[in-house]
Amino acid sequence: MQSSGQKKSIAGTLLSLLGSGPKKAGPAAGPAPDGDVVQPAAGEGALENHLGGDEARNYREYEYQTVAPHVGRSMLEVGSGLGHFSEQFAGRLDYLVVSDNDPYCVGELRKRYEGNDDVEVIDLALPADITIRRKVDTVVMMNVLEHIKDDVQALRDLAAVTEPGGRIVIWVPGYMQLYGDFDRKVGHVTRYTPATLEASVREAGLVPEVLKPINFLGGIAWWFAVRRGGAGYPDPKLVKIYDRTVVPLTRTIERFVKPPFGQTVFCVARVPR
Repeated sequence: MQSSGQKKSIAGTLLSLLGSGPKKAGPAAGPAPDGDVVQPAAGEGALENHLGGDEARNYREYEYQTVAPHVGRSMLEVGSGLGHFSEQFAGRLDYLVVSDNDPYCVGELRKRYEGNDDVEVIDLALPADITIRRKVDTVVMMNVLEHIKDDVQALRDLAAVTEPGGRIVIWVPGYMQLYGDFDRKVGHVTRYTPATLEASVREAGLVPEVLKPINFLGGIAWWFAVRRGGAGYPDPKLVKIYDRTVVPLTRTIERFVKPPFGQTVFCVARVPR
């Protein structure tokens, strides 16, 4: 049996790995206030960049290895930020659409893909009518849907530019028990469970083919850091440590064990033919 000192040590280690340090715990966290929330800006200094940029290369590879088997030959990525995720698909797509609604990100994406006729860059804030050169067989949303109040309409808008039988791949933060200051700061309307995400997907007329929680250890670390420790900002230096230690261990465990919950909920939804 662990002593109370050992338990505090474990909690402290998890806090150090994920957050900028503990603060005095406040009241239970709730969802973001009502309002017209659209997909997030992901500019150079945005908080969420620290979870998927250069500080988190193993995590980005984890994302890619999870998503890539479900991507066809043409893809629309919603909320591309600076293009860290989409660049991993270079060479395997016939047509790529990258998008964001932050002017800085859109400008950087245009610079990145200047002169590449196989890549289209658009300014996109969901929900919206989407105009692209042609339909795609895959839409990918990495940590975007949780920012959108009318998530069902956003999914319908995406289905309208997806080929019949195509897929919409959704990666969202999981479980309201993990909702904290960080979620509020970056404009999260909610965190999903498999059940709540399935409800939105089905209401949009899509058919879920894959629907599961992932990143079990990340969920535990996030709970200690955000809900118990009150950390509101992921220190990039410590995220790098987390990326080198917890992420590889999580990937190994989840090859053999189906997690009961996780930091993330992953869904692949089919557009009916």
